[in-house]
Amino acid sequence: MNTVMRRTFRLWSGTAALAILISGPAAAESLGNALRSAYKNSNLLAQNQAVLRAADEDVAQAATALRPVVSWILQSKYSNTQLGESTTNSLALGMDWPLYDFGRSQLNREAAKETVLATRQALIGVEQNVLLAAVSAYMDVHRAIQDVANNQTSVRVIGEELKATQDRFAVGEVTRTDVAQAEASLAAARAALSAAEGSLEVARAAYKAAIGHDSDGRTSLPPQPAFPKTLAEAKGIAVRLHPAVLQAQHQARASDLKYELARAQKRPSLDLSIQAGKTEFGENATQGTIQLSQPLFTGGKLASGQRQALAGRDAARAALVQTGVGVEQQVADTWSQITVARAQIGAIDQQIVAAQSAYEGVKNEAALGARTTLDVLDAESAVLTAQSSRTAAESSLQVANYSLLAAMGLLTAENLKLGIPTYDPAAYYDAVKSAPPVSVQGSKLDRVLKAIGKK
Repeated sequence: MNTVMRRTFRLWSGTAALAILISGPAAAESLGNALRSAYKNSNLLAQNQAVLRAADEDVAQAATALRPVVSWILQSKYSNTQLGESTTNSLALGMDWPLYDFGRSQLNREAAKETVLATRQALIGVEQNVLLAAVSAYMDVHRAIQDVANNQTSVRVIGEELKATQDRFAVGEVTRTDVAQAEASLAAARAALSAAEGSLEVARAAYKAAIGHDSDGRTSLPPQPAFPKTLAEAKGIAVRLHPAVLQAQHQARASDLKYELARAQKRPSLDLSIQAGKTEFGENATQGTIQLSQPLFTGGKLASGQRQALAGRDAARAALVQTGVGVEQQVADTWSQITVARAQIGAIDQQIVAAQSAYEGVKNEAALGARTTLDVLDAESAVLTAQSSRTAAESSLQVANYSLLAAMGLLTAENLKLGIPTYDPAAYYDAVKSAPPVSVQGSKLDRVLKAIGKK
């Protein structure tokens, strides 16, 4: 992220970090801690960091295009002429040096640099996916815990209702059917509790996979992050900052350079070749050649390469436009999800109040004989359903909140200010970009690799 972008989006990234880092109950693991653990323990991040280092090496290899190549040559030559047979053995040291290629190596290196920049953005995209998966896993555990608690309450309440119904049956106030209905409801509540406990175990397994350690069963809801005031503003941030857009920009630039490189293949090459050695008879054998060459006819290969590069350039440019469209759509989708979830929570809150009031009323009326046991059980079920719906809506809102951050390109450890060491993509690049041999620079590279391993 460049300096202008850092300043422009500091407000939203700062408030997002605040939302994560404010902890809930002291005993609960905060979402911020879960995200820190997810970043540190992600094998997917480690994999893509290695992919980036491999891309860095393409720049290093491109940097060697105009460097000499020195090699030793052991040769045995047999000849059979009118003068007789002869065998000559020789050992030589040779050097081949491309002196000038009229810009091809520079174009290739610039294209490799753009590919590195695109791969860095791909790594940021992976980081966002890792953190968003951690948010989703965290909220799934939170929702599953609440569902288990709600179902435990239901089992307890229905159990008390069953006991009361049995007592009333004993004195003749209700029928055996009322008792059977209460028993059936209790059995259903116990089955629902078992299902909720099973879902919690599944959520905990997903939590461990996404975050890197087991959940201790204690979570808390973070405050909502601050967002831009309008959807248009959020879209504007996304098309300027989302890693997929930035990646597509660099890929398009790399495709432009590759097209220029394909056109440059018809340019001349100036090469130097030197070979010095001795034969088995002690004779010196030294020769040097400087050569300027240019392809005149390649059977259509170079022309095909140009057409292929042109098609690749057109594809990359179209991909860039489509990526922007997709990112804007993603922002709009998550913005709508947040709006819907907020509206759902408000409506469900009213539903819970009404259902609780209805339950108390039906329970009192049943005590006076005006309602049946089934009416009481139905009212209690309505309360449980509303509470479960609110838990689900809360979880959906939190996931949507961080999905919007991801859609804008802000769901990264740096923007969220998680306070942990993060991978520095420039460290390895700076160490290898000039293709250092094993030397002082090689020792520096070893230190970089060691530091990366520690992180």
